[in-house]
Amino acid sequence: MAGSVKAKPCIGVEISIKDSSDYHLVTKRQLLNLAYGNSGKILGRKVKDISVSDIENKINVLRELKVAEAYVTIDGILHIYADQRDPVMRVIPDGGGDFFIDNEGVVVRKRNLYTPRLHVIGGNVNITSAMLNGVSVLDTSIKSTVLKDIYHFVEYINDDDFWSAQIDQIYVDHNDELDLIPRVGNQRVHLGSTEDFRGKLRKLEAFYDKVMPEVGWNKYSLINLEYRDQIVCKRR
Repeated sequence: MAGSVKAKPCIGVEISIKDSSDYHLVTKRQLLNLAYGNSGKILGRKVKDISVSDIENKINVLRELKVAEAYVTIDGILHIYADQRDPVMRVIPDGGGDFFIDNEGVVVRKRNLYTPRLHVIGGNVNITSAMLNGVSVLDTSIKSTVLKDIYHFVEYINDDDFWSAQIDQIYVDHNDELDLIPRVGNQRVHLGSTEDFRGKLRKLEAFYDKVMPEVGWNKYSLINLEYRDQIVCKRR
């Protein structure tokens, strides 16, 4: 940066948040507050006195961001660019807390009132300190496989228009087995483990297609898919 530019005062701050209209995980106000830090002033300061690396370090403490960049252009404007994480599911453990998991398996605390439409995972789910420190649920160092298995299950149903629309919530019981709460009907679907979940969902789809229109969507309180080559139902 030329010396004459360094001597210029900062005349403005522009903040750009990628996908902010979709997720709202962070706000421009949050980023601005972090950028200002303890100094309380950016506008009017000489460009040479503004440390963009310090600003980036302050903003990158937000787990909601994949990356944050700061730079000053020749016209004296400080630009802050933030790329938000892409959440794929929401996790609300029985033990407390409210989290998002993104498409890289990174856990982020839910901090604001805005909630994107995601599949909700509840029940016996453990968010470890390693996960809260940025270790992906997909990392081989994570001992618990439940969230890893659920991640792959949700990844599959998110890519399928029918199942993405049909399955609303997923509940993990104390045997680490899954119950699915559909959006249509008033029954619980017991998936069991995620082993061969594709085959189990094919069975369920055939059941929905052939049996449910005949008996009605509210006849059964439980549809159990855990047994090989059969579906066991409990009448309401």
